[in-house]
Amino acid sequence: MANYIHVPDEAPAVPKIDVTVDESDYRPGALKLIKELRPSWKPSEVKMKFFTDGITNKLLGCYVGAVMQDVVLVRIYGNKTELLIDRENEVKSFRVLHAHRCAPRLYCTFNNGLCYEFLQGTALEPEDIRSQPVFRLIARQLAKYHAIHAHNGWVPQSDLWLKMGKYFALIPKYFKDPEQNARFNMEVPSPQCLREELVWLQQRLSLLGSPVVLCHNDLLCKNIIYNEAAGNVKFIDYEYAGYNYQAFDIGNHFNEFAGLNEVDYSHYPGRAFQLQWLRSYLEAYKEHKGQGSEVTDREVEVLYVQVNQFALASHFFWGLWALIQAKFSTIDFDFLGYAVLRFNQYFKMKPEATALNLPE
Repeated sequence: MANYIHVPDEAPAVPKIDVTVDESDYRPGALKLIKELRPSWKPSEVKMKFFTDGITNKLLGCYVGAVMQDVVLVRIYGNKTELLIDRENEVKSFRVLHAHRCAPRLYCTFNNGLCYEFLQGTALEPEDIRSQPVFRLIARQLAKYHAIHAHNGWVPQSDLWLKMGKYFALIPKYFKDPEQNARFNMEVPSPQCLREELVWLQQRLSLLGSPVVLCHNDLLCKNIIYNEAAGNVKFIDYEYAGYNYQAFDIGNHFNEFAGLNEVDYSHYPGRAFQLQWLRSYLEAYKEHKGQGSEVTDREVEVLYVQVNQFALASHFFWGLWALIQAKFSTIDFDFLGYAVLRFNQYFKMKPEATALNLPE
C-alpha cells in the first residue's frame, strides 16, 4: 500500500527525533520531545493528560497554562503493533491528508511514536454518529477523503486480502493462560474454518466492483472529532489508512454504530437510514470528482449492496486483529472477547448480506 501513497512535494517535512518514551514512566521522554517542539515552554510548567480511549496505543496531551489551547499530542505505539501497522505508511497518509486539509499537523516522529496537533472539538459517541446533522457531515467528509488523488498516476490496488492473509498467519496457536486458552478453543472458529471464510470473502467481494480509493479504514466514533461551532467533522488516527475498497470503509463505519465498550449490534443502521447516508455520501463524492451531484436510485442501491457485503470483511479483519492484540497488547481490554463478538456477528450477518444482489 505504501507504494501507492504519493506525498505532495510542498508537504512540510516531518523531523524524526531520537527519543524513546517509556509508557510506564512517560514524563522524561515526553519532556525531551517538548523541548524540541516547544522550546519556550518551561519543563516544570508542562502539564500532561492521559487519554484512555484508544485500544492500539497510549495517547498523552502536553500543554501549559490553565486551558488546553496549544496542545501537543504524544502517541506512544502499543506493544508489537508494528506487526499490525505499517508505520511509514501511516506517516505518508498523515502528510497527504494534512496537505488536503483533512488532518491535523504532524509535528515529528520519535522512536516509538509520533507527535501531532490537537484538534478542538468533541470525540463522538455511538448515539452521535446516528444523529442529524452529524451523520451527513461524516458522509460528506468521508467522500472528500475518498476523492483524494494521492497515487501519482498508478492505478491503486487494495491490499486488504494481503493484509488479512498476514494477520491470519499471525494469529496465536494457543494462550499460556489456561482460562484464556479454553475460551480461545471453545469460542473462536478453528484456523481451518477461518481460512475457508477468508478465501470465500475474497472470491465474493472482489466481484462487486467497489472502487479502490484512499480510505481511513478505522472510522470508529472516537476517531471522529465534531466541532459544533465550526459545523464540521474531522477524522483522526491514520494507522490503518491507505488504498482500499470504498465499500469497506463505509461498511466498517456502519459496524461501529454498535460501539466499542458495550457492543450492541442491534444499532447497526437499517436500510432506510443507510440509503439517506449513502445518498449524502455519493452527492459529495461526485461533486469532489467533478461529476456533478446528480445521484440515481440505482447508484445508491449498488453502493448499499457493496457496503453490506464488505461489512462482513470488516468483522473478519477486526476479529483477526483482536486475536493478535489478545496475545501482545499491554492495554487493559478484553481483546479475546472482542474477537469472539466480531466473528459471531460475521456469521450472523453472512446469510442476510449474501442474499443481497446488485441491481441489473
